[in-house]
Amino acid sequence: PFQERFQASPEQWFLSVFCSTQNYISSQGIRTHYRKAGDSHMELKPNNESFIITKTFSGSLSEVGHLKEDAQASSETINSPNGKLYERHQVTKSLFKKFDQITWPLDTHPLNKSLIIGDKWKKTDVAQEKRRAFLQDFCKKYGGGNHDQSHLFHMVSRIYVEDRHKILYCEVPKAGCSNWKRILMVLNGLASSAYNITHNAVHYGKHLKKLDSFDLKGIYTRLNTYTKAVFVRDPMERLVSAFRDKFEHPNSYYHPVFGKAIIKKYRPNAYEEEINNGSGVKFKEFIHYLLDSHRPVGMDIHWERVSKLCYPCVINYDFVGKFETLEEDANYFLQLIGAPRGLKFPNFKDRHSSDERTNADVVRQYLKDLSNMERQLIYDFYYLDYLMFNYTTPLV
Repeated sequence: PFQERFQASPEQWFLSVFCSTQNYISSQGIRTHYRKAGDSHMELKPNNESFIITKTFSGSLSEVGHLKEDAQASSETINSPNGKLYERHQVTKSLFKKFDQITWPLDTHPLNKSLIIGDKWKKTDVAQEKRRAFLQDFCKKYGGGNHDQSHLFHMVSRIYVEDRHKILYCEVPKAGCSNWKRILMVLNGLASSAYNITHNAVHYGKHLKKLDSFDLKGIYTRLNTYTKAVFVRDPMERLVSAFRDKFEHPNSYYHPVFGKAIIKKYRPNAYEEEINNGSGVKFKEFIHYLLDSHRPVGMDIHWERVSKLCYPCVINYDFVGKFETLEEDANYFLQLIGAPRGLKFPNFKDRHSSDERTNADVVRQYLKDLSNMERQLIYDFYYLDYLMFNYTTPLV
């Protein structure tokens, strides 16, 4: 039960994690420093609002790109109230004022079950209602508080929009997102079958819209009227799956960008050739990078926490699917939103189809080379994801 597993108060948990992290950093000889609030860095405050670990932003978020013109208009026309640019600035200003009055998190919508026929989905429906209730209870208890609306564009930057069926889908990499994008393309009329869409078309095409591409009114309207869905996965499984995908196969981005930096910092006496090509990163080295408070290269969405990708306690999701029951949950969701009868969620692997799927047994093989401290710190890192989505605490 939730109450039994969540024994520590937010302050107690923060103190224990902080001490564990400092012990680990000291044991690894990692040099670190702490930045002042306002830097783009992790900031922890001892109150309920910040129990969900939040970042402070120095202005480099995605909303800057959307508001750049309006900000520029403000500075250029401060003494020209009759100008068109001044008028645009006033409109933007009034919209932000409206957003400041919004009560967050937004309420969830009752799922429209009128399209569900028979008892086939009864078990799935019961599980869905339990997940929704569990997440809502968690957020009411620990995830409340006011949220700066100027971060809105960042908070919705991982959400895909499908206007025909009024769907918002938050992308969680390594939790079925590639096939979900295929489904969205079919629903959008961009393809006739999910099975005919290539990996490159899914990941590098510009076919699907994200919520942060709309203006404030468009974002707010969709958040309040569309069905919002998120699909999640056991955090440890998702982490191992990401490592296998990005570092155990040739990759023209992750090896030079992440691999080089990881090998250089975390592999003692690394050969120059190893550093130059960035391939062959070991799982333990990857974990050292993940747990380092002063990483040589930033985070990536494939192993970022769901709490920071989708903001579940700010954007209350109407549907919470799980990778462990992916096909069943996805096909039930398609029924709920009135998708074409013949559209089924594809069950194939997007890449590396000959590899064994990452499951609990595979995860254990990777974790066995880590110390108890390292395993505990991984759990601490994904602590909120475990709690929010009611995943069983791993044996560390």
